[in-house]
Amino acid sequence: MKIRELIILYALDGRVARIIEALDRKSPDRIFLSGLIGSARAILSAAVYQNTPLNHLFILSDKEAAAYFYNDLENLLGEQKLHDNKKRILFFPTTYKRHYQIEQHDNTNLLSRSEVLNRIATGKRSTMIVSYPEALCEKVVSRESLTRHTFRLSKGEQISLDFLADLLIEYEFERVDFVVEPGQFSIRGGIVDLFSFSNDYPYRIEFFGDEIESIRTFNPANQLSIKKLNRITVLPDIQSRNQAGQRESLLSYIDDNSVLWFDDLQVFIDTIGLEYNKAVQISQDTDEKELPESMKNLFVTEKEIRKDILSYSVIEFG
Repeated sequence: MKIRELIILYALDGRVARIIEALDRKSPDRIFLSGLIGSARAILSAAVYQNTPLNHLFILSDKEAAAYFYNDLENLLGEQKLHDNKKRILFFPTTYKRHYQIEQHDNTNLLSRSEVLNRIATGKRSTMIVSYPEALCEKVVSRESLTRHTFRLSKGEQISLDFLADLLIEYEFERVDFVVEPGQFSIRGGIVDLFSFSNDYPYRIEFFGDEIESIRTFNPANQLSIKKLNRITVLPDIQSRNQAGQRESLLSYIDDNSVLWFDDLQVFIDTIGLEYNKAVQISQDTDEKELPESMKNLFVTEKEIRKDILSYSVIEFG
């Protein structure tokens, strides 16, 4: 039996049909599941997703469990080799290499978080987002701030090199000789190499005077072109405290017609409380001496997360 046929069988099961029917009512529901073992969780989730026009956020108990669940979904829906822009399944990790060390970003994680926010903000299609409590503890930039700090460039557009360079510096991109990681740009003659936080590969933008003549992605390791583009979206480091402005929890950010899936809801809420208290304690023990009031703009409190959850349908695996 093929995997696709297995997902269809699950969707035809009366119990799964009742879940789909409950979600179609578009009113917050609380659904409890039991008896699901191993990959059965992912198969059921895929069946529900394919039969509902909704975003689904899966919050597993920890990073390892989330990674396994994400891999199961990728295998079930055949998305292992797809680019993130085309995937229906996205992973939402923590920002930092080590918890609460705000200056030590992991750029790969930043790319993943930015892709999730960009997907939700544009609302192009329903998406499955897989995450874990520590990642949800960090607040994200608000939609208004995301829009304000995002700009687009198109082939044939008139824009001067000096203006583009000033704009990138204003958005805290670093000017270098050769771009190798997100947040960098270089200018050589009429060619701008730009590594946005919204794409896995940097862009090469060629100018003819003040007109953008061509745009393409390229591999920074060998400098070979990958794909020609007509337009691109440029996103700075939206996790930067200087750029982000007002922040909110991811649960406040996503649409109301989204579904939240938990291993255990109460454990998730308790973990958010513990993580926030840990962040405050660490900030008080460092030289920077972040005030707890300031931390509220960076991390979610237990009270905030409880309030946010009320707006959504919740499914617990049990």
